[in-house]
Amino acid sequence: MTINKIIMPALLLMLSLTSCAEKQTASNNDQTNNEVTVNFAADSSGYNRQATFASGCFWCVEGIYESVKGVREVVSGYAGGKTKNPTYESIGTGTTGHAEAVTVYYDSSLIDYPTLLKIYFASQDPTQVNGQGPDKGTQYRSIIFYRNDMEQLLAKSYINQLNASGKYNAPVAAEVVPFTVFYEAEGYHQNYVQLNPGNSYVQYESIPRIKKFQKLFPELLKPERSLLK
Repeated sequence: MTINKIIMPALLLMLSLTSCAEKQTASNNDQTNNEVTVNFAADSSGYNRQATFASGCFWCVEGIYESVKGVREVVSGYAGGKTKNPTYESIGTGTTGHAEAVTVYYDSSLIDYPTLLKIYFASQDPTQVNGQGPDKGTQYRSIIFYRNDMEQLLAKSYINQLNASGKYNAPVAAEVVPFTVFYEAEGYHQNYVQLNPGNSYVQYESIPRIKKFQKLFPELLKPERSLLK
């Protein structure tokens, strides 16, 4: 076997893993994102709360929260910018101000906001600025979008606790900002990990990140969404 036959596949694999900003085929390029209007508050099943977070690729974050008991749905989208109706392509330029984010719909009688915060910080490198892992840029920055004063207090207090713990060699980089508007991402981004298990980024970045979180909190997992089998 020649050296080129060994090197070229490795280079191609490395290029495919640079970030989750992968080119999609035209058939998947559904550009119909809108402000999310889904409201489970009136649903008698009790999924009465929403929380919005950003921490790197939304495929990963969606997969993490989807596996948690008490969470009904997780929607991938864009938040934190000023441009109206952003698209995957436009936020990839880093000029819209938006970050890849998720909105978590959950039952507050089964899981509370402090636990969602614990999951948030435990499932990322909270000290990485403008990115997570191989995904770099302001569109991958970590943000907690609070909806009320209590959420703001809880987020800032937990960050102070982490900074004072000595656990990290650098300060927590996550921003804490008020929630304004959330734009739902294109359809092909929803449930991406579950629907695209063979994707190289999913295999080498998303699934390891989800497994790492699940090993830390096996008691919080939906059995059918556990990757620890």
